[in-house]
Amino acid sequence: MFKSIYRAGSMSALLAASLMVSGTAKAETESSVIRTMSADPIARPMTTAQNNVTSVSQLSDVRPTDWAFTALQSLVERYGCIAGYPDRTYRGQRAMTRFEFAAGLNACLDKINEIISAGLADKVSTEDLAALQRLQEEFAAELATLRGRVDALEARTTRLEAQQFSTTTKLNASVIFAVSGASDDRTSFAPNATNTGIAGNTTGDRTNITFSNRTRLNFDTSFTGRDRLRARLEAANVPNNTAALGIGNSGRLSFEADTGNSFTLGRLFYQFPIGNAVTVYIAPLGNTDDVLSRINAVESEEQATVSRFARYNPILRLSQVQPFAVFGARIQLSPQGRLELVYGSGDAAQPGVDSPTGGGLFGDAHVLAAQLVWEPSRNFTLGISYANAYNPRNSLGTGFTQENIRTSNGVAVADVRSNTVAGNLVWGITPNIDLSVWGAFIFAEAGNLNASTTFTSWMAALSFKDLFSRSDLAGIIFGQPLYRSSVSGNATSAGESTPYHLEFFYNYRLSRNISITPAVFFVFNPNSLSVNGTATVGVLRTTFTF
Repeated sequence: MFKSIYRAGSMSALLAASLMVSGTAKAETESSVIRTMSADPIARPMTTAQNNVTSVSQLSDVRPTDWAFTALQSLVERYGCIAGYPDRTYRGQRAMTRFEFAAGLNACLDKINEIISAGLADKVSTEDLAALQRLQEEFAAELATLRGRVDALEARTTRLEAQQFSTTTKLNASVIFAVSGASDDRTSFAPNATNTGIAGNTTGDRTNITFSNRTRLNFDTSFTGRDRLRARLEAANVPNNTAALGIGNSGRLSFEADTGNSFTLGRLFYQFPIGNAVTVYIAPLGNTDDVLSRINAVESEEQATVSRFARYNPILRLSQVQPFAVFGARIQLSPQGRLELVYGSGDAAQPGVDSPTGGGLFGDAHVLAAQLVWEPSRNFTLGISYANAYNPRNSLGTGFTQENIRTSNGVAVADVRSNTVAGNLVWGITPNIDLSVWGAFIFAEAGNLNASTTFTSWMAALSFKDLFSRSDLAGIIFGQPLYRSSVSGNATSAGESTPYHLEFFYNYRLSRNISITPAVFFVFNPNSLSVNGTATVGVLRTTFTF
């Protein structure tokens, strides 16, 4: 606002031209707002006195005996170039510094400059122009200082505008620090056709205590206000503690990931609406549960369960061969119900030439799934789901333990096709107590021989909000990991026992952005063998969110 007055020679030229014009000045009612700025290094406190301002004589902190005051008073009253605060009051009972006065003078210079530039020089009297010229000379140093400060502020503003983060992109992130360890008090086995029950596979022991971390940076971009493009960068070194004990994936952590602490692209998807009832999901890099709701009050890997078992119903992880591409939609059928559809494919970016496991959208592991969600009230959610999956390996592809088809004749299973029915329920028993239940029934059959296995898995959890302090969350979880409940043909489950999982956690909020979660869980009959000792996994997780 101030810069036009200070351009070299600009005001002098205007004054010279206007001094030749005579006329009578007319008072104008238009006013501008001056923000009173103190140039003192230490600002002095304002008093609470407030007076309505219509002329400079009412600004009690300006000495009316000074010539400069009188001259500026006349200009203000004729051209209306100074007002107080937006409520037309000036606050304070102190003398005005030369820099403060210069700010007021600048407002009048700017106002009269606008009048002259608009071709209305005859509206400004010769006497007023002469007074302005004298004031400008007497306060030249202060006006130059103001000009420098304005120039510096405008330069900083330009730099900030050039460097600011995109207005359409938001960053949200989480960082996890975790201390964890696992133990197993007996020799452990992995069951197969020949060594079930034979001691000596892995000596019972405990792992070293580990200190690991995971960092996630989520960049969410919206182009219309209703869509979202998410790109996630992730760096982690969280281990699978129980693998070292010989019990495979029985004790995987909910936040487990290992990129060698190098940032990689962990998620990439775009979702957009079609009308008011349909949301479409396209993910070159995603997961089935980007579309199918987890429906689990303890599913948070950052604030709730520390185990992978309690986080995921197995139907959400079928055929998850990474990188995994996803196409899906959520269709709102009514205010209480929606239908969720998803197709996912592993190695979708690979053409699959000369690859035994195929590639592309349909050649490798893939799954087609649907879930019907019913929410009749805010404290009750029910989901019923079905999935048809294929994996060109002897695996369901869930990442859980004991998910392959064992055979009794020693013939290797080449590929597995499966059909799964599952259910999820969350019931808010009270405002602070939730019951979460899920279950899955998986019928899997080998593609190259007569062998089929039925897998079952279930979980029940009670979670308690605000148990000891506000925003805390405690949980008790009990369930059955994947178990071969029945077999047919050349499949076998000889010597197996039902595994169970028991978990306790308490998430304590240190602040809005920091929480700490001590937790422990036990896996009974890991690898579905009663000869295996109970696996114990302890975790202390600290989560930072921002």
